[in-house]
Formats: sequence, structure tokens, C-alpha cells
Amino acid sequence: MAKLQLSVAIGPYDRMRPLVDGEVQIDAVDPQFMLLEPEEIFFRAFRHEAFDICELSLSSYAVRVAKGDSPYIAVPVFPSRAFRHTCIVVRTDRGITRPEDLRGKRIGIPEYQLSANVWARAILEEEHGVRPAEITWVRGGYDTPGRVEKISLNLPPGVVIENAPEGATISGMLAAGELDGVMGPRAPSCFERGEPNIDWLFPDPTAAAQAWFRKARIFPVMHLLGIRRTLVESHPWLPSAVQKAFEKSKAVALARLVDTSATKVTLPFVEENLRAARRLMGDDFFSYGLAANRHVFEWFLRHHHAQGLSSRLLAPEELFHPSTLESHKI
Repeated sequence: MAKLQLSVAIGPYDRMRPLVDGEVQIDAVDPQFMLLEPEEIFFRAFRHEAFDICELSLSSYAVRVAKGDSPYIAVPVFPSRAFRHTCIVVRTDRGITRPEDLRGKRIGIPEYQLSANVWARAILEEEHGVRPAEITWVRGGYDTPGRVEKISLNLPPGVVIENAPEGATISGMLAAGELDGVMGPRAPSCFERGEPNIDWLFPDPTAAAQAWFRKARIFPVMHLLGIRRTLVESHPWLPSAVQKAFEKSKAVALARLVDTSATKVTLPFVEENLRAARRLMGDDFFSYGLAANRHVFEWFLRHHHAQGLSSRLLAPEELFHPSTLESHKI
């Protein structure tokens, strides 16, 4: 039987390299990998259904599942997970010294519905009592004018979103003092350049994230892995085959990360940080599968619906193909 030749669009993460390099195979699939930035993958997937298998924004996907028109069905593989206490950068000359000081401020966003922003707003509301309607949101590209939402939104009353002026970017507006802060998955370029009066909202975001994890036991999921729904209908074995391969690829990457005789990433203190992560979060700190992450999705989906993004409250099982929710045992 000839293998299925499928396009696969993912980011260039260490946990994907064994697949991309051919060391790990997807059963009965000949994958054609494209290593792309998340923004390009998500735009092409949700606007044009451009890929057979691809990384998907958790938030955008949940919006489409709630509406019942998602062209993809997910498997519980999570290419990107990240604590988002680094997600908010503010002007230090605006009297913002704690999250509560964001009330009444103008905060730039690349898109309102981005997964990182859902998580950040949920933390602001649940931990600090700051509601989305208490902030004016200004939407625009980080460094390219004219960015728009990938999907249509129906936000709750009181939530105000303005578009950045024509030709303006949220990084430029923050640097010029026209915004009080920026929230998003990337740091604005003015922050990266070290311009004055711009810093993280949380002075020590790692400590803040660790404290939140000890309380909530949540490691936020940013991205899922989706398979074109029509493919799954024709090949019902495909979701489990994809999940198995991506699990194996991650295991190979983690085994290499543990071997610190010569570190595999261009960063000091790898061994110390790996040990610290496992002390805090357990050995399988970057877990895939719904069973280990049910509470993560329940928390996210509750806030996603409350923020007016998903039209109804989803159950975690609705996000994933049923065949990926159980596995054989020997």
C-alpha cells in the first residue's frame, strides 16, 4: 500500500526534530514537512485550510469547534506550552507597579483571541480581579501595520477594542508613549531593544509563574495538532498514528536534553533548569494526552467562553478525535 503523502506544518522545535529528520516515522504516512512561524501556519490553516496536518492555535480552534465548522480535528499533542507571565509588557512611567494598576489603561494586542492573551487575561481576572472590560484594547501588528483577527468575534458588552491608527504598530505606539502596555505571545521589539521605561508587568515572571503553578497545577497549552477532518473521515486510523509518532518524537528529544555531557541547546544552566522543572512539575512536565491535562483544558475553556470567544462552553473531549482518548495496553 502506498503511503499517504501529507503536508505537515509545524514549528522548528526540538521535540519535532526526530520526526522532521526521519528518525521517527508516522505509520503509513510520507510527510512533507514545512517549518513555519505560528502566525503563518494559523493564518493559512484557518483562512485557507492549507495543510493536511498542522499546529493550531488552541483559542482559534476552540472558537471553530464551538461554532461547529472547524476544518480540522485535533489530537492531544501540544507543540507549544508556555507560562504567560512574560506576556504583558508595560510603561514604567505610568504608575503601573502591579496587575491591578492596568485598570483604565490602553493595552496593545496583536489579536484579542490569541491563546496567550486568553491565558493572560484569565490570570489577571482570576488572580488579581482585573476584568477585560476594565482595559481598553488596541489591536495592531507588532511591527507591521494592519494586522486583523483571523476569525470573527462576538465579545461581551463592555469590552472595547480599537484598531491602531492606519500605518501604526503596537510596538511603535508603546515606544512613543501612546500605549500603556502590550499583551501578546511575543515581546514587542521596543522591549527587546531595551528602550527606556518599558519592562515586564511582573518584575520576576518566572517566580510569578512558579507560584501560580504551585497553586493551580496548570502548565498552559498554547497550540494543538490538527488533522484535516476530511482526511480523518477517509482514514480513521490516522489520528492515533499521528499521536503515537509525535509522542515518540518528544521522548527522543527529552532523552537528548537529559544528556548534558554536551548540551543540545544554546543556553547555559540547562541541567539545573531541567532538574528544577522536574522538582516543580514532575518528570513528564511537557505532557501530551487529555488525561494528564483535563484540568488545564477545563480551566482554559471556562475562561475562553466567559471572555466571549467560544459561543458555548466546550467539554475538553470535544476538542479531540475520540480514538486519541484511549490507548491499548500490553
